Amino acid sequence: MISIRNLSKTFSTPKGDIQVLKDINLEVEKGDIFGIIGFSGAGKSTMIRCLNRLEEPTSGTVVIGDKNITDMNKDELREARKKIGIIFQDFNLFDSMTVYENVAFPLEISGYSKEKIKNRVGEILDLVDLNDKVDSYPAQLSGGQKQRVGIARALANKPDVLLSDEATSALDPQTTYSILELLRDINKKLNLTILLITHELDVVKYICNNMAVIEEGKIVEVGSTDSIFLNPKSDTAKKFVKIMRNLSINSHCPGGEVI
Repeated sequence: MISIRNLSKTFSTPKGDIQVLKDINLEVEKGDIFGIIGFSGAGKSTMIRCLNRLEEPTSGTVVIGDKNITDMNKDELREARKKIGIIFQDFNLFDSMTVYENVAFPLEISGYSKEKIKNRVGEILDLVDLNDKVDSYPAQLSGGQKQRVGIARALANKPDVLLSDEATSALDPQTTYSILELLRDINKKLNLTILLITHELDVVKYICNNMAVIEEGKIVEVGSTDSIFLNPKSDTAKKFVKIMRNLSINSHCPGGEVI
């Protein structure tokens, strides 16, 4: 489970303080695929980066499983992060490393033996269907393949939680759905809790069981994905649903763009 209590984040700038997150409270059950949706600037990325303290929260608590992430010192946090995988929009791969080396990197940092690393990398590349790319470099891969490497690397240390920070935003629709299918498969096989932030409503609708809506740094709506789609209450959710319905209508109109 992920438990977020009274989480706030303020950035100091030359023009004054900017409060990006305002008293966030949220619960994500173990094994769930949970989506957080909001427009650009709503605070989505800051929030997810606060969960593993890539950004330091100004106040509040984050508990993952039975561990209070916000109370940890540097050494404790380093250990805890091994169980919190994260994937990014821009893949964050090492261009000078092969697929094998990219996936092996976190295991090397964790002090695994070469034999254990070899076995674990082979196991994960099987899971993401990339064993035939083991000696390839990122420049030789498609966007979807790069994201699969990113997912494999995030899974290297057998995490309990996978955080997805706009991980499909740079991908075309067909590749997006192949990545979402992979995440769904991983969720089922590993009982992995997935927290996914996005501004793509169709992504949330396709994969998430439950969702929250963030607006100007606040959680304004929480519920099952179906209930929010059928009866949106917040302004942001209503706008997203309206946009999606209009796109769906246009895709079926003569001369309309097929989505």
